[in-house]
Amino acid sequence: MNTLSLAIGGLLIALLAPSAQARDTVHMLSVESAMNTPDAKQKLDPSIKFIFADAPHGKVLEEHGNFVTNKKTNAFGKSDQAACNWVMLSALLSLQDRVRTEGGNAVINIESYYKQQPNVSRTEFECHAGAIMAGVALRGDVVTLAE
Repeated sequence: MNTLSLAIGGLLIALLAPSAQARDTVHMLSVESAMNTPDAKQKLDPSIKFIFADAPHGKVLEEHGNFVTNKKTNAFGKSDQAACNWVMLSALLSLQDRVRTEGGNAVINIESYYKQQPNVSRTEFECHAGAIMAGVALRGDVVTLAE
């Protein structure tokens, strides 16, 4: 076979082979479990409240805006659960930073917002895990609640 025949044969194999799909496993995981990992307990400010969906909260004294955070983390060599908890913490820390920047003390109405699709739950968050990346997106309202 000449070089041209090999090149054409390789091209035909590439075109006829099924395309490989990247893994994108959707997990609905416990907010409570993610917020109670040792890392979360160490890094989340206990003076800032994170209130998911329509869970009850105190009186809103001031609204500071609706904010979205979209975080990814390296999932290579980690279980989906571990990677998802880690990236959830990253998303919560981003919201925590926003609370501090805006002068509030809470984020209310938090919902999963992966690919701009709301997924509302008081108890679970949505995480997408693949072979090398995991991602969590959250949306919530930064507010000042009455003490």
